[in-house]
Amino acid sequence: MLPDGAASYHGRRHTRPARPHHAPATYDVRLSVAEHAILRWLPQPLISAAGSNLRQTCTVELNATARLVLREEQLLGRGGEEPGHLVSRILVRRAGRTLLDQHTAYGSPEPGWDDPAVLRGNRAVGQLLLVGPGVDACLDPVLLREGSKDGCGLLAPLAEGPALLATAVAPTSSVLRELLDQAHAHALGRQRGWSGA
Repeated sequence: MLPDGAASYHGRRHTRPARPHHAPATYDVRLSVAEHAILRWLPQPLISAAGSNLRQTCTVELNATARLVLREEQLLGRGGEEPGHLVSRILVRRAGRTLLDQHTAYGSPEPGWDDPAVLRGNRAVGQLLLVGPGVDACLDPVLLREGSKDGCGLLAPLAEGPALLATAVAPTSSVLRELLDQAHAHALGRQRGWSGA
């Protein structure tokens, strides 16, 4: 539970009729987490359906003693269809300093988004971010399901920590969730007394 007033959420959604070559719909989320508070931001997966055009932004402002668990999952298309155009940005600041500024873009007209070196045919992508006092920022990077054809991921510290970021790609949403859960369990196994999960 969060103390009263410990976290705040401000969301804006602007949608326009779906027409080719028009401005995209936008979805902006702004979160702030106060001193000694914990925020678990675990939204449902976003589905980028064929013909859609969305730009989404998640901005998080953390106090130096705040803790964050943020999970983002994106499904590129439904049932074998091609995805729409999805541009996503996660911006996290801790005590006024940028901790993470991640920008991704999938679907036409983005160049190379589906190349073997990027997604290798996978259609589910996601991130898990753990931030706060007690997070082991000295953790060596950990490969998840290394060499597997059934998705893969990486858990690694961020330079401006204390923070750990897991990124994963998978063929399905269920496999993606398994990978992110595995990263979460591994991270918590390395943390002593960290109650951010």
